[in-house]
Amino acid sequence: MSDNALTPDDFAVQIADQIESFILSVREVAKGDDPDSAVPYLLLEVSQLLLAGGRLGAHEDIVPDERYEPDIGPEPDADELRQRLAALLEPIDVYSEVFDPYVPRSTPVACRISDDLADVVTDLAHGLAHFREGRVSEALWWWQFSYLSNWGSTASASLRALQSLVAHVRLDSPLDALDGLDTDDSAGDEEQLAKEAGRVMAAEIAGPLGLRQGQGQSRRG
Repeated sequence: MSDNALTPDDFAVQIADQIESFILSVREVAKGDDPDSAVPYLLLEVSQLLLAGGRLGAHEDIVPDERYEPDIGPEPDADELRQRLAALLEPIDVYSEVFDPYVPRSTPVACRISDDLADVVTDLAHGLAHFREGRVSEALWWWQFSYLSNWGSTASASLRALQSLVAHVRLDSPLDALDGLDTDDSAGDEEQLAKEAGRVMAAEIAGPLGLRQGQGQSRRG
């Protein structure tokens, strides 16, 4: 059965369950009680959330019952969550992202995983407030609209960053630790230095964040 064939209530319950699970999981990770599993766990949670987002994006346009959005009161403050995540992910919080792949010659910008996740949680919690008040169509409309306009691309960007980090560590691939190095033939010493620094950086990240290096993922010797 396609999502379009589900009743709005059934569809909303399924989406709300996935969203609530994500919010609770991110907040649990941010407590820092189990830093060894932080990155793999966030990778899993963001991946599962984007399944809900894909369902919202593929669904026909959702029209809310009311013309104007009802007031849900003040938005919850995400600063504490943001700060906790930033402290937990400090070695690899900042990453490079192209905002829109369809804009020619887009310039990569610096982003933070901690900012991304806190912003996504804020968007999702807004819709969840409507859902808990029984405004099902309003919640679905908000989740669909904000997925297309904000949290979908934000979560996708953080997923790529998390997946890239796991790949670097598991495949024993050096991380770029130094910026602006010339990597032509005349800069061999600097290039080797960057590779060595990247290996050290990967090793430092792998242990505390629950990742293991060099698991033989490649078939090539």
